Amino acid sequence: MKRLAVFCASSEGNNPRIREAAQQLGRLLISKDITLVYGGASRGIMQIIADEVLKNGGRVIGVIPRFLVDVEIAHHGLSELIITESMHERKLKMFELSDAFAALPGGVGTLEELFEIATWAQLNLHKKPIAVLNTDSYYDYLFRQLDHMVSQGLLKSFMRDEIKVATEPEELLRILESHEAGNGNFLQESLV
Repeated sequence: MKRLAVFCASSEGNNPRIREAAQQLGRLLISKDITLVYGGASRGIMQIIADEVLKNGGRVIGVIPRFLVDVEIAHHGLSELIITESMHERKLKMFELSDAFAALPGGVGTLEELFEIATWAQLNLHKKPIAVLNTDSYYDYLFRQLDHMVSQGLLKSFMRDEIKVATEPEELLRILESHEAGNGNFLQESLV
């Protein structure tokens, strides 16, 4: 894995453990020579992880739509800042640039990015690994909901299993680096 896309919040939240986990992940990316690909903002958890990578000499690629350059305050100190015309183009560019995807605690935008990339896997558009950093049990209820969807027959268990879960940044990178893409045709199996 050379490049990791990280989906995360443009706000800091109120849990210091989430901020610390973002910093720790940033340092781990440096130690493994992995480029961070993220949403390009100089705010929130986005800024925390980007700044941690940058201050330790790592490479960071930000991807931000033009209309958010001022709202999210684009980070102009990055290795590379790509400005897109839309959110859709932003997500596609992040997908193209990345070998794997991780979601840190965040809001609806983070969830939307996570589930779009998971949907693309279900449609057999990629076999790149996807994982969630469940810092301080942040995503416990989300995974209960996914399990409920499986129990109701509306989500295939193999698809639920494609979204890996880690509680610590080291575990997250181990999971992503050891990922073996599913052998099935997600689209075909999801229609059965």
